[in-house]
Amino acid sequence: MSESRALFKTPRLSAFQVTRCQPLFVPQPEPHNVTDWLKLALKRTAQSFRLMVGVQDYQNYVRHMQVRHPQTTPMTEREFHRRCLEARFPSEGGKMGKCPC
Repeated sequence: MSESRALFKTPRLSAFQVTRCQPLFVPQPEPHNVTDWLKLALKRTAQSFRLMVGVQDYQNYVRHMQVRHPQTTPMTEREFHRRCLEARFPSEGGKMGKCPC
């Protein structure tokens, strides 16, 4: 009797089980020569420095929107940077925000 119940029992999903429909990143082609490797290293270094000082990468955002959310239009570059500044240094309406320095 217990075997027949086990056959019709629906499997329970664990609370910690993660199911993904999309890959975490879009694979890019590997560089083939020294010049391509150098360009890639410089590009990633520049992006790292920009992120360290708080300048967000608009081109990366646009690429993300095209791949992950093709039905929505991305923000303009001006709107994108304004949103990043507001997220980093929030200010209340009517109150002067704090100086980041």
